[in-house]
Amino acid sequence: MDIRSSLASLGYSHARNVAAPDPEASSSSYLASAVENFQDTVRGGEEAAKGAMLGTVDPHALVEALANTELAVETAVAVRNKVVEAYQQILQMPV
Repeated sequence: MDIRSSLASLGYSHARNVAAPDPEASSSSYLASAVENFQDTVRGGEEAAKGAMLGTVDPHALVEALANTELAVETAVAVRNKVVEAYQQILQMPV
């Protein structure tokens, strides 16, 4: 058996065992989880940058951490823009 196919089957079995999101879960807990994940991502980028300045982190890990941080910030900005757009549309509604 090829190593790639065994890794793929392992990943597939892991993905099947991951619980699906609960439709009954509150949106506030989902939002809190998303904010916590965002904070962890940004904190990881900061730690990688500090480690790179001290010489304890290799450049590849730094680039990867900064790319993840950039993606998280771009996603947060896109969500913020959609919320502001929705708020502006609500303000324009006739009463």
